[in-house]
Parts: sequence; structure tokens; C-alpha cells
Amino acid sequence: MKKADFHVHTNYSDGIFSPEKIVDTALDAGLEAIALTDHDNVLSYDVAQKYLKSIGKEDKLEIIQGVEVNTLYKNYEVHILGYFMDTNDNDFKNLIKSQQEARIKQTKEIIDLLDKKEGIKISFDSILAQVAEGGSIGRPHIAKAITSAGGTSSIIDAYNKYINDSSPVYVQRKTVSPQDAVEIIYDAGGIPVIAHPHDIDIAETLIKDLMAYGLRGIEAYHRKHSPAVVEYFSSMAEKFGLIVTGGSDFHAPSLLNGQILLGKHFIPEWIYDKLIQEKKRLDMA
Repeated sequence: MKKADFHVHTNYSDGIFSPEKIVDTALDAGLEAIALTDHDNVLSYDVAQKYLKSIGKEDKLEIIQGVEVNTLYKNYEVHILGYFMDTNDNDFKNLIKSQQEARIKQTKEIIDLLDKKEGIKISFDSILAQVAEGGSIGRPHIAKAITSAGGTSSIIDAYNKYINDSSPVYVQRKTVSPQDAVEIIYDAGGIPVIAHPHDIDIAETLIKDLMAYGLRGIEAYHRKHSPAVVEYFSSMAEKFGLIVTGGSDFHAPSLLNGQILLGKHFIPEWIYDKLIQEKKRLDMA
């Protein structure tokens, strides 16, 4: 058993910290295992592993290759976590490539509409500059660029006015289905897990459907999930024969009090064992 956090973002997507800073923070928090789960991106893993080796702490922290794939299903945004997949698998590489291309296309279209309809001028480079080279750009970066350009007084205002489905300048990203994401992760030897399912009011129906494509887990432990919600989804996982995972969904220190929340949303240490056992089971299948 290990003290772990299986949902962590870096500046290769919408996290604030570099992979190196995440490693340092995880060690300081006493974590023994983390999964780097950037949105539609897996580049942070090698950076973190290289840094961990350089500081001679490989025996203190296990880093698990992960990903969080953003998908759409019936107007629901569904996030699929993947663990231990072979990132050199051709279908998986094509998935990441298509997701990256869709993010770039969406961003450029929004930039164009902001200029034409609202007179707000932001550059594509100002958005790229917010992520590590090769990182995933998305709505948080666009919102920050709008605010920096004086388009709104705050990032929250930018979301409320421009970065939502009802805005005349917002363009929905063309993305894969959760079924495709689950199947590709599973076929690449990974463990597909539905992320923070409390966000989806058709979660149970969708989970049953995704099991046919290889879904193997439910993220029952999450900072947004109350104890009752954790119990609800843990019971659902048991009923369907799925594993339970969890994590802090760490992006940045809390803006309210400056706390580092990585690892603070504690998950039971047995969850690490269940994840490892599931990987071994899949490898033997």
C-alpha cells in the first residue's frame, strides 16, 4: 500500500506547476505514488521521471504514466482517465494527435471571433506561452489571455462572458467520444477510468455502456465528491466489478489560502494496490 494521488496536472496542460515542481511537492507531501494526468497530453511523464532520477529519489516516489482525455457525449463533457497505457501504441498516438489538433483549431477560431465580434485582440502565441512546449492549450489559457488583454476584469468574467457554450464567440471543440477514448486506452494496455462522475447526471447509464468498451474503474474519490458521493460511486464500482480510484485533481495551490492541495484529498492507500492488481490482471488477459 502506498500514499498516492492519481489525478495530477502539470503545465503541460492546465496545471500551474512544472513536472519538476510537482515531483518536489509530492515528495514534500509525503506521497509515495502519483499519476500525471494532463489533458490530452503525456509529455510530462518523461520530464518528471528524468528529474526524479537526477535528484536520486526514485526509491521515494513512483510516477505512473497517465492521461485525462476530454470527450463529448450527448452535450456532456466526459473526462476519461487512463493509467499505464503504452503511449507508443499507434491508435493512442493518433488519439493524442487528433485531440491536440482540435485544441489548436478551436483556439484559433475563438481568437478570430473575439477580434471580429468583440474587438478583443489576443494572439495565439500569448496562449501557447502559458503551457510547456508541446502542452495542451484550452479554455483556461484563452480566458487568461482575454483578461491579460483587458477584455475582462477577471478570468471568471472571461469564462462567464466568452468561454461557454452560450457565448457568440465560443466554438465547441471537436473531440472524440468517451467510448473511443476508453477503447483506445484499453487496447493500448491501459486502465480506463471515468473521472469525477458526479459531474454527469447520466453517470450510471454511461458507465454501464462504457464497460462494453473496456472501462475498468470509477474515480470515486475526488475533491468535489462528498463522503456520500464517494460511497455512492464506490458501491456502484463494486456492483459492476470495477476498481475505485481517486485523487486531488491538482491544478494549482488554492487561490483562497495558498495551500498546496496535492495529496491533501486523501484516498485510501489500498487504492494503489487495486490499481496495480488491475494492471497485472490486464497484462495476463
